[in-house]
Amino acid sequence: MAKTKKTKKEPQNAEDRILRGYIAYVLDKEKEPKSVFKLCQYLGIDEAEFYKYFSSLKGLKKEIWTGFFNKTVERLTADANFESFTVREKLLAFYFTFIEELVKYRDFITMELKGWKIPSAPPKSLNRFKAEFENWIKDLLAQGKENDEISKRPYLDRGYPALIWFHLFFVLQFWVRDDSKEFERTDMAIEKSVNLAFEVIGHGILDHTLDFGKFLYQQFRA
Repeated sequence: MAKTKKTKKEPQNAEDRILRGYIAYVLDKEKEPKSVFKLCQYLGIDEAEFYKYFSSLKGLKKEIWTGFFNKTVERLTADANFESFTVREKLLAFYFTFIEELVKYRDFITMELKGWKIPSAPPKSLNRFKAEFENWIKDLLAQGKENDEISKRPYLDRGYPALIWFHLFFVLQFWVRDDSKEFERTDMAIEKSVNLAFEVIGHGILDHTLDFGKFLYQQFRA
């Protein structure tokens, strides 16, 4: 399992306290607060303090997931060795580090993901995270094409970001159901599935399949 250096824990600011307080409310009450007032009453703060950082509870929920993503990327880029990783290694490192961030709030994450059944239709609270993740993946894929780690396939490669989003869905759903010690099965699932994904998007079986299909098409067309 790829390891990343842990960044020094920073003092909790007001925005973080509200985010963590929301998570604590959901876990404590086993339901979401019905209003900003209810959340602020629980946290012992004025509503004005809440609105300094968030426009609504929906906005707060989106910020929770983008926070998980941003902290993951911050940890990765803080590692001096990260830029020397291959694209495959960078994706593996992302998954391992992302799960490490989510483990801190596993019960909350499990509740959040309970109703997510279709990869392309995540909960609305994940929409902003999805957009940021796919943009990050696009940059990663561009690196892979530049160094020839990923095969350039016109039209087909446009779907790679969505393919990797589906893969993230698989990883998250596997993890919330994993009862192995230290989530060892999740580590194995990540490694094996990423390796398989790179067999598909790299130079390998798909290229040979497409080449053979092109050959057959030309033969029958002649």
